[in-house]
Amino acid sequence: MSFAVSKLENFTYGDYATWPEDERWELVEGRPFQMSPAPGRRHQRVVVELVKQIAVFLTGESCEVYTAPFDVRLPDGEESDEEASTVVQPDVVVVCDEKKLDERGCRGAPDFIVEVASPSTAARDQIQKAALYEKHGVREYWVVHPVDGILTVRLLDSNGRYGSVTFYEGRGKRPVETLPGLEIDLDAVFQ
Repeated sequence: MSFAVSKLENFTYGDYATWPEDERWELVEGRPFQMSPAPGRRHQRVVVELVKQIAVFLTGESCEVYTAPFDVRLPDGEESDEEASTVVQPDVVVVCDEKKLDERGCRGAPDFIVEVASPSTAARDQIQKAALYEKHGVREYWVVHPVDGILTVRLLDSNGRYGSVTFYEGRGKRPVETLPGLEIDLDAVFQ
C-alpha cells in the first residue's frame, strides 16, 4: 500500500497515528520522513548486539531498552500527543523514567539513544537528529557507523548542550555515561 504525503505540509502525531501501519515514518517538527522498509543484515546485527548487551546490564534495574519500531514522541511543551509535531523511531532507546512510558511508546526524552547509520541516513542522524535530541534533552546520543567502524558520542552538558562530538574507533570497550557500570563491547558490535 502506498501513502502519499506532501513534504510541504506540516503534520502532527494525530495525523501520523492514522497512516498505514505497513509504512514506517518519522515526523521532525511536522515534516515527514519515510524510513526504509527493512534495514539490512549488518544494521540488524549491530542493533541486536547493542540491545543484548544493554538488556543484560539492565536486568533488575528500573531502566528499559527498546528497539525500532518504537515511537518516541517529543512534544515542544504541554501539547497533547495528537498535537505533537515530532515522533521518531530510534534504533535503540533506553528510558529510565517509567512515567514517560505508555502503550504508544515514550513521551519525552529518553536517557540514551543509539542510531545505526547507513549511507542514506548518516547526515540526518549526525545533523538533524543530533539537534533534535539536544533540543529535547536526550542525555546521551550515539551514532554507530557499521561500514566505517566508527562510533560518535554526544553527551548533554550542564547547559543542556551536546558540545563537542567525540569519535571512537569501533573496538575495545566504551562506557555508557548515562548508565554507570555499563561498558559496550565495540568489538562485538562491529564484528
